[in-house]
Amino acid sequence: MSKTAEVKFEGKSYELPVIEGTEKEIGINIGSLRSESGLITLDPGFKNTGSTKSAITYLDGEKGILRYRGYSIEELADKSTFLEVSYLLIFGHLPSESELSDFQNQIKVHTLVHEDIKKILEGFPSNSHPMGVLSSLVTSLTAFYPESLDPNRSSERVNLSIIRILAKMPTFAAWAYKNEVGHPVNYPDNNLDYCSNFLKMMFALPAEKYDVDPVISSALNKLLILHADHEQNCSTSTVRVVGSSQASLYASISAGINALWGPLHGGANSAVIEMLENIKKDGGDTKKWMAKAKDKNDPFRLMGFGHRVYKNFDPRARIIKKAADDVLDKLGVDDPVLDIAKGLEQVALNDEYFVERKLYPNVDFYSGIIYRALGIPVDMFTVMFALGRLPGWIAQWKEMRENNEPIGRPRQIYVGENLRPYVDLKKR
Repeated sequence: MSKTAEVKFEGKSYELPVIEGTEKEIGINIGSLRSESGLITLDPGFKNTGSTKSAITYLDGEKGILRYRGYSIEELADKSTFLEVSYLLIFGHLPSESELSDFQNQIKVHTLVHEDIKKILEGFPSNSHPMGVLSSLVTSLTAFYPESLDPNRSSERVNLSIIRILAKMPTFAAWAYKNEVGHPVNYPDNNLDYCSNFLKMMFALPAEKYDVDPVISSALNKLLILHADHEQNCSTSTVRVVGSSQASLYASISAGINALWGPLHGGANSAVIEMLENIKKDGGDTKKWMAKAKDKNDPFRLMGFGHRVYKNFDPRARIIKKAADDVLDKLGVDDPVLDIAKGLEQVALNDEYFVERKLYPNVDFYSGIIYRALGIPVDMFTVMFALGRLPGWIAQWKEMRENNEPIGRPRQIYVGENLRPYVDLKKR
């Protein structure tokens, strides 16, 4: 017999079906609760509400587990490439050699963008935040490919939209950076792999020979894999809800970029660098600031340590720590801010207070260090996050569409005024 849960209210009992996932997660299906009882549930922030059944990503924060389509994040980061992981997330299986080759070649065909997009880019002042630029350029694809707006489009057209956004996102991200620093844009170099091509578009100067450092490219590849999906977070849920209205892939991705822009979501690695800068301005005494972090009465909060989901060590942090060390060793960066970061890391990994509370450095801490070492401006950090999260957003949008999920429409508990008469303007 299938399991059920019972809700009792005012002497009546209501049975609700219990759903069990493949990893033994248990959920109560409340879909019929309102129609049968008039009751709804209240869950601010949806912290304990499952909005969908998904086969894409499994996350266990208590045990520090993250898997894409059943594959451990540790194995994927060690053995795979970002485009291979993208294929896995979007299409549900690891590609064969021919499937991956075809996928890569299709992306190379579509890396160039329409020249009129440069006119849109030129309309932004150089002090525009690159996330706003990125969101706008992604939205503009609906104008250049109006067929993407058709909610009944064929799977072939959907796949073409997927290829286009995967191909053009690095171009858009690099151009947003070039706009910020006032440099002429670079066009894609399809002789390079995905990460190396992006690095060249970011950092090459006109008429300059630019050789991509394999250590840097490898670190970026790992970072993008680690950020590729993370279950039903704020931006991913946004993509699914917007997509549930049958909005296009490009409009839904743009909405996800804007959700990620918020400092409570994608801005965490930026907050790490801002914290380190403040410590530097104060003299760089890491022991003083770690003592402040321990003091419950001190308003200071340590950024980049611990995680709201992972109650153990962030599995992604274990992987990217090595990449961060490799980047710093290879570049030989002399930066007091990064020295402070390493000092905080050593304290947190060895101090009993932090170890007991599992306040370990997380992926945002190490990604901030890497981006800082590469010379990427702080307000570009979230753009880098968006570039990595793109295949997860696509996979979630595609899954929602293929499952024919209903339009997202949360309920509420009204706490406003009761019915009252309109008062004429002169009598108020």
